[in-house]
Amino acid sequence: MTRLLQSSWATALFGCVVYLAVTAALMGPGKFQGLRVVLEQAKTAALPEGPSWKYRNPEFDHWLEELTRQRESLALREQQLQELQTRLQAERQELNNATQTVARLQADFDRNVVRIKDQEVDNLKRQAKVLSGMSPDGAAVVLREMADDEAVRILVTMKADEASVILEAFSKTGKAEARRAAEFTEKMRRALPPESATRARNPS
Repeated sequence: MTRLLQSSWATALFGCVVYLAVTAALMGPGKFQGLRVVLEQAKTAALPEGPSWKYRNPEFDHWLEELTRQRESLALREQQLQELQTRLQAERQELNNATQTVARLQADFDRNVVRIKDQEVDNLKRQAKVLSGMSPDGAAVVLREMADDEAVRILVTMKADEASVILEAFSKTGKAEARRAAEFTEKMRRALPPESATRARNPS
C-alpha cells in the first residue's frame, strides 16, 4: 500500500483530485450570482419589452420628424408655385385680350380715318387745284374713278366751298354716288392733317 501511494501515477491522480476539489469549492453557484444579476439588468435595459417593431429610437424619431417637415414645406412650395402659375396664365390671357382689343380698335380707326402724309401734301395741292378749275360735273366724273381715301385726301386739301360744290354734283350722278358722297363727307370730318401742320399748330 505504501509503495502504491509512492508511485508517480498515484501522486498525479491525487493532485488531480485535489485540483478538482479546490476548483469546485471556488467556482460554486454563489460566485456567479452577482454576474447573472448584472447580465439580466443589461439585457432588460437593452431590449425593451414587446415586439421588435415597437422599439423606439429617439434619433430615428427626430430624423422622421425632420423628413416630415421637409415634405410639408415642399408640398406648400409646390402649391404656391401652382397658384403663381395659374395667376400668371390668367394675367397673360388678359394681356393678350387687351392687345387684341387694341389691335382691333387700331384697325377700325385706320379704316375710318384718312391720314395725310407730309410727302403727299404738294401732290394733293396740285390735284385739288386741277379739280377746282374744272366744272363741278367734270370734277364729279374724275372723283368717281378714284379710290375713296384718295378722293377724301384731295377734297380735304381743297377749300370747303369748292369741295362742297363738287360733292353736290357727285351725289346727283346716281344712288351709289350719293352714298359715296356721304361717306366722303364723314371721312373728311375724321381726316388727320399732315404731321407738319400738327406740329405748326402745337409747337413744343
